[in-house]
Amino acid sequence: MSHQVSLEELEQEPFDAHEFVERIAWRTIGNRDQAQFNPMLLHAAFEKMIKDLEGKNAQIEKKIEKLEENCKDEEKRHWHRVAELQKKNQSTYSHFQVLDEKINLVATKVVHLGDQLEGVNNPRAKAVEAKKLMNYMSEFLSDGPAKSDLFTDPAKLEQAADIIQKLYHVALELPSNERYDNARKKIWDKYNNIESELIKEFTKAHTEGDEKKMKRVAMVLSNFKGYGQCIDAFIEEAQRNAFYKPDLFDDIVPCCSRTNELITEVFSNHDAVMAKFVQNIYHNKLQKYIYSKLDNEIDPEVYLDSLYKLYTRTIKLSEELSQFKMGNDSLFLAKLTKSIFHKHLDAYIGFETKYLKERCAAHLQRYYEVNGHQKKQIQSGGITELRRDLQAKIASYRNQRTHLKDVMCYAPIPIWQGNAEKILCVLIQYLVLEHIDYAVELGLQAIPLPDPKSQPEIYFFDVVGQANTLFHLFEKQFQDSLIPLVLSSPKHSLCLQKRRQLREQLEGKIDTGLDRAVAAVAGWVRNILSAEQKKTDFKPEDDSVLGQMVTPACAKVVKFISSIAQTIHSYLDGKNVEVVLTELGTRLHRVIFDHLQQFQYNSLGAMLVICDVNEYRRSIKDFKIPIVLELFEKLHALCNLLVVVPDNLKQVCSGEQLVGLDKSVLMGFIQLRYDYRTAKLATVLK
Repeated sequence: MSHQVSLEELEQEPFDAHEFVERIAWRTIGNRDQAQFNPMLLHAAFEKMIKDLEGKNAQIEKKIEKLEENCKDEEKRHWHRVAELQKKNQSTYSHFQVLDEKINLVATKVVHLGDQLEGVNNPRAKAVEAKKLMNYMSEFLSDGPAKSDLFTDPAKLEQAADIIQKLYHVALELPSNERYDNARKKIWDKYNNIESELIKEFTKAHTEGDEKKMKRVAMVLSNFKGYGQCIDAFIEEAQRNAFYKPDLFDDIVPCCSRTNELITEVFSNHDAVMAKFVQNIYHNKLQKYIYSKLDNEIDPEVYLDSLYKLYTRTIKLSEELSQFKMGNDSLFLAKLTKSIFHKHLDAYIGFETKYLKERCAAHLQRYYEVNGHQKKQIQSGGITELRRDLQAKIASYRNQRTHLKDVMCYAPIPIWQGNAEKILCVLIQYLVLEHIDYAVELGLQAIPLPDPKSQPEIYFFDVVGQANTLFHLFEKQFQDSLIPLVLSSPKHSLCLQKRRQLREQLEGKIDTGLDRAVAAVAGWVRNILSAEQKKTDFKPEDDSVLGQMVTPACAKVVKFISSIAQTIHSYLDGKNVEVVLTELGTRLHRVIFDHLQQFQYNSLGAMLVICDVNEYRRSIKDFKIPIVLELFEKLHALCNLLVVVPDNLKQVCSGEQLVGLDKSVLMGFIQLRYDYRTAKLATVLK
């Protein structure tokens, strides 16, 4: 029984072979302890189960063979049924073709018969219609008014409209004589009367909200000359009480949304009607609203601000209204916008540039007044006064950034690309030429001479820093605000050329000023050294001078150089710092190099000059310019030639730092030694 149960477990899902074997072992052994374990019993149970499994496998294989035979028999029967169905389908298709040919034949006969009936009926219907028109025409040809109830019964207004519209066209073909002229006048009067009544009926239905009657009457009126009056009446009624908010823009889109649904339901030419409805809003509502805001405005700033906001809101309104179908003209709304702003846009750029010039001039004038500066021609003032003016000017340079934003706030109205170029010219004139360039010119005039007699105050570095900041701001606005407006126009290359010329002009003046400033610094260092350095400084009699470490002239030069380097780092940035400090360091090296070659050095003096050069080198490290530091390293190495014992001079000259120098330079320093003649050093390098 346990084996039978185990075989039944084979058919359970999911099946786990390891658990199956474990269950057989557990059922065979039971709860016996290890001492009573009999492996042969377990072996016999496994052999018995293997035999049972083999028997079970044989049974399953027989079932599989039987099922395969049944499947083959069923497949044969299926294909037999499919073949019979194909034969029936072929037969059915043949019958369908025959039936289709018969239907086509009958349809051809029916169409032919219909054409014959229509050919007989149309002349008859036209004759009946002509007779009816002739009867109505006879009433108008008579002396009295038309007496037919068709023209007197209000309930038959739409039928009367159809008849009078046809009579109207007939009357146009009548010859000109007294009899027909009278009839023609009666027809035209009745035509106008019925047309007027139809418009009244349409307006009444609109007021009552009867869309079906509106559609029916509009369809009748579409054949009349006064169909436009019907549309005008609809537009007037649709806009009645539609605009009640203080801000007209808030009501336009909701009104158009409601009306568009009604227009689509009532009118067959709904695109044209919607276009006329929007056009009416723009010309009769929006234009009056805009003119009321702009025409009486005296303050130019408020006027330009209002123009900018109204134009921007109108553009946004047009984008929102573009969702409605208004014909095939994609520029329809743009043309409407241009038409209602035409008066103000034509005069815009002249007004804008005039206002910008006045405001820029006022800003600059107020700016100079606050700083106590009287603007003048550069050549007319003295250097001292210009220095004072320059200090006042650069003190609040950054404030001009705000002024620039103010004067540009109305400029981006994208009307014509030429406008952007004109506004750029105003900005160039007042910001770049009369402000930045003027300051650079002042700074140039305030730079001391190359050979100053007193310690120079170099304001030009500050001027350069502020000028660069403002010009970068100008270029940012140029790139962000102007370029998108002129990118695809001939003005693009013209504007780029103007900016390039301005930059080159400003860079040329700044380069000139920096060169003069560096020359003034180098000149003052030369003046300090020549005035403060004594010939006895490097020929001391005792070693007490070594206690001061550096000479007074060196200390004064280092202090001055450090202050100049700090100023340059504070006011310049980027490559300007590297270029200026490289030039300054090179010139200082030349000044100090030439200065040191004017003295003779004893052993103590040589130690002292090495201390001086070392101090110069420490100060130059703050420049952070490798090439300049290398120059002072070599100068320090040259000074070491003043203290080296004669026997080691040749070895030191061939050292790493001095190996690349010309022999004349090396000999120039060796000749400065106090023992040059006594030690016979003239041939040391031969």
